[in-house]
Amino acid sequence: MSDVYDLHIDTDVTVQLSDCCREDAQAVFDVLDRVYQLEDMETPGPRAAEGPGPATTVWVATFDTAGGRREDVGPTHLTALVGATLTGGYHAVDEVERVLATGFDVRSLQSVSGDQETEARLLLASR
Repeated sequence: MSDVYDLHIDTDVTVQLSDCCREDAQAVFDVLDRVYQLEDMETPGPRAAEGPGPATTVWVATFDTAGGRREDVGPTHLTALVGATLTGGYHAVDEVERVLATGFDVRSLQSVSGDQETEARLLLASR
């Protein structure tokens, strides 16, 4: 394991957004980008839906909670509810959840803890 990896294991948080439009995903990521350093983002491309129902789009970005601009965050508008899954070190996930709560109404749906990481499932709404 490299020293660089060791430095980020407790500060990186992967944020997965589902069941939302591109504008809402961008609004959530913009809030986090004002506070943290964006490490990586995956933008889904167009694809054909398989099966009888619509395809689910998942937006994924990773933020380093140790770096960034640390700007203040105010209430942010969403067009609909957004499901968010945060994965990372305990302290980092708690910190990201607190930042999201400054921009959105946040309802905690579930938390799953492991030895070194935790996963928090949230529902975000406009304030």
